[in-house]
Amino acid sequence: MTTDARPPGTPQLPPPAPESEPCEAPAPTPPPAPEAPASRLRSALDLMDPGPVLPNTPIPPRSSTPPPPEIPPLPVAPIPPLPVAPPKPLLPPEPLSDEPGPLRPVPARRPGRVAAAAVCVVLGAGLLGGAAAGTWLDADSDGPAARSNYTAARDLWHSVPVDTLFPRTIRGTGAGPGGADREWTRIGVAPDGDCADALDPLLLKVLEPVGCARMVRATYTDATATSVTTVGLVFTQAEPAAMIALANRFANEKLGDRPDLMPRTYPVKGGVAAAFGDKQRASWTVRVLTDAPVVVTAVSGFADGRAMTTPQSAEQATADGASGPVAEAGLGHDAKGIADNVERGLRKKAAASPEPAP
Repeated sequence: MTTDARPPGTPQLPPPAPESEPCEAPAPTPPPAPEAPASRLRSALDLMDPGPVLPNTPIPPRSSTPPPPEIPPLPVAPIPPLPVAPPKPLLPPEPLSDEPGPLRPVPARRPGRVAAAAVCVVLGAGLLGGAAAGTWLDADSDGPAARSNYTAARDLWHSVPVDTLFPRTIRGTGAGPGGADREWTRIGVAPDGDCADALDPLLLKVLEPVGCARMVRATYTDATATSVTTVGLVFTQAEPAAMIALANRFANEKLGDRPDLMPRTYPVKGGVAAAFGDKQRASWTVRVLTDAPVVVTAVSGFADGRAMTTPQSAEQATADGASGPVAEAGLGHDAKGIADNVERGLRKKAAASPEPAP
């Protein structure tokens, strides 16, 4: 039993609280500041700057004297940040749109590369289109229609009237020198025959790969009767491939410009072409057709029988700036114009001719 030794009248202390688990002791509360007279407080406020009032700081109670108004903190100018260049985006931002677009931004295209790409596309398309067109042409050249036209054209020398192959009058609009109109009149038709008498030996040898089935010829004179021209059609025994090969040889080797490959004339007795012989040949043309088994020839000269020592092919005599008696007299235009008209008539008739019965 414990005896309380405190003197009587002393208040009894409460029993100690039971022990509990240790915990963090609360922060001690600062003791309130002692009150000061109002006069001393005002003079202190006048002499010193209290500084900014910290938020959430308890203010001790004052006496009945109202507390002084809060002094706002002094404005502090913000320190501007150092200028830093923004990082450059690797790709331009993609504009927002509701329409579907690429999942990733597409970089800007350079005009030079775009033009080069366009040119490559165009060239690639052109090469592909040319290859396809060549394939179609090759396929058509051996098709039934092409073979039918070849067969029909091969027999035209005896299946159509002579006036169809060699019209009595040929009009050439703009076919003369300087684009002048020309007109030629037929004065004689040679009997059909082989090529041995109608072609020089060297030209006959060049035409050997296609063979000569038959040849027909006719002689024309111009409206003034100062020039004469013999036009001929050599009907060959060749198929399209052989005619194409011969045409390529003429083009590659320029055989059409060789004077030793001129066709022969057909002089007509008793007329303006009576003296039209080998020595009077002044201008000529030889054309190998590829859509018909035919070689078209034409040779022209003066009607007065003068000999020519420097003949010119029709291509040379009709070229811009051509000079000399052959070109100035229009003999190249005569050979070219008559050959053009006879060739067009032959193509038209071959296309319109029905396929012969087997």
